[in-house]
Amino acid sequence: MAKALVFFLRLCFQLLALPIYVLSLLGIWGPFCKKVFFPAFLEKFTVSYNRKTLRQKQELFGNLLAFAGLSGELRLLEIGTGTGSNFQFFPGNCKVICTDPNPHFQRSLAKSIAQNQHLRFDNFLVTPAEDLHQVADSSVDVVVSTLVLCSVRSVKGALSEVYRVLKPGGAFYFLEHVAADRSSWEYFWQQVYFPTWKLLFDGCCLTREIWTDLDKANFSDVKLQRIYVPLHWTPIQPHIIGYAVK
Repeated sequence: MAKALVFFLRLCFQLLALPIYVLSLLGIWGPFCKKVFFPAFLEKFTVSYNRKTLRQKQELFGNLLAFAGLSGELRLLEIGTGTGSNFQFFPGNCKVICTDPNPHFQRSLAKSIAQNQHLRFDNFLVTPAEDLHQVADSSVDVVVSTLVLCSVRSVKGALSEVYRVLKPGGAFYFLEHVAADRSSWEYFWQQVYFPTWKLLFDGCCLTREIWTDLDKANFSDVKLQRIYVPLHWTPIQPHIIGYAVK
C-alpha cells in the first residue's frame, strides 16, 4: 500500500514538472540547469542556509587549525566549493584549493574570494569529487564537504579520493543532508520527491545514508552528530555533521 502511494504521488509531482522532464529529454534542461538555474539558485540558497547553520558551522570549523602542519599553515581542499559560502568560516593562515565539477560559479565564487582576504587560494579545479587526480597523495591537511555527497555519482569513490589526498592524521569535515529514519513520514516524502528533486537540483539525491559510507571508509576515528536544519517545507532537514580522521 505504501509503495503504491509513493508511486502515485511521485507521478503527480512528475506531471507538475512535466515541462522540465520534456526539456530534459530534449537535452536542454541539463546544460541550462548547470549554467544558469543551479548557480543562481545556490547563490541565494546558501545565504539562507548559512544563516540557519551559523552556530553549527562555527563549531564545526572552530578546530580546523588543530590539523595544520608544522609550519602552522593549514592546507585545505574543499570539494564542491560552489559559491564559496564556507570561506568565511575558514581560519587565517589557510591555503584553500577549490574543486567543483560545475565551472559556472565564477561570478559568485570571485565575489566570495574578494570578501575573504584572510585566506590564500590555490587553483580552482574543475573536477568531480570522485576524481581528484590533480591533487597529490597525502598532500592536504583537511578536506571539507558541505551539501556535496548528495550529488556525487559515487559516495564510496568520493570518500576514497578524500582519504587518498589527506595526510596521515588529517581530517575530513562534513555537513551533509541525509535520509530520514526509514519509519518516518519524512522518509516517505523523500521517496515521493526523489526523482523530480534530483532532476531539478542537478543530481541531488534525498535518501542517501551517508553515515554508512563513512563507517566503511577506513578512517581511524569518525565524530558524527545528527542534526535537523530548519529548512521548512523541504525534504532536506535531516543532516549529519562532524569530521573523520585518517
